[in-house]
Amino acid sequence: MKVLVPVKRVVDYNVKVRVKSDGTGVDIANVKMSMNPFDEIAIEEATRLKEKGAVTEIIAVSCGVLQCQETLRTAMAIGADRAILVETSEELQPLAVAKLLKALVDKEKPQLVILGKQAIDDDCNQTGQMLAALLGWPQATFASKVEVADGVAKVTREVDGGAETLSLSLPAIITTDLRLNEPRYVTLPNIMKAKKKQLDNFKPEDLGVDVKPRIKTLKVSEPAKRSAGIKVADVAALVDKLKNEAKVI
Repeated sequence: MKVLVPVKRVVDYNVKVRVKSDGTGVDIANVKMSMNPFDEIAIEEATRLKEKGAVTEIIAVSCGVLQCQETLRTAMAIGADRAILVETSEELQPLAVAKLLKALVDKEKPQLVILGKQAIDDDCNQTGQMLAALLGWPQATFASKVEVADGVAKVTREVDGGAETLSLSLPAIITTDLRLNEPRYVTLPNIMKAKKKQLDNFKPEDLGVDVKPRIKTLKVSEPAKRSAGIKVADVAALVDKLKNEAKVI
């Protein structure tokens, strides 16, 4: 069974992002970039399924600038067998990415697509759902447990106040949540092996996909700074502040 795992290059989660002075977006110049944490969980889950014998080949995919190759090499160091980069300098929105992934699914014919539920840069949480709609495949989002056997994927997903277990006939789409697994540490030998693995490069035009943005960002701004807290002498003073100043009661 072949599995496709899309991975995204984002600003590292440890970095405090800064908004550009003109308010057009986030400043990523000279900022550390890494694989989206949810996608890292997805590639780890695909690798575990392969170790269990449920999967025979893992293909990592990334869409974006040439530097996304570094993210793909990391994915191959974790466990992907080969990688595909769809190279473009265009700003990619979820619908464009879903269309590119659909074209690759039509080309590669995987039985399963596992991807992170959202990216930590735009927080859209849309690509997996859009891809499922474009393909007409069943989907299970926010997966916290995945089991694959006999052409069926059993997925436990997190819902408000509990968990829900779904049974999906393959091919299918699965998006991963934080509690699905703990990604492994990437070792130096595996990093060296990843450099020798196959990495194919395509352009959106090669796949017949128009990636022109459909949504325009008007302005990006930082959240308002929180004001400092104060101490009150007694409960009466607290109630007075909440009622007359905060106006929450």
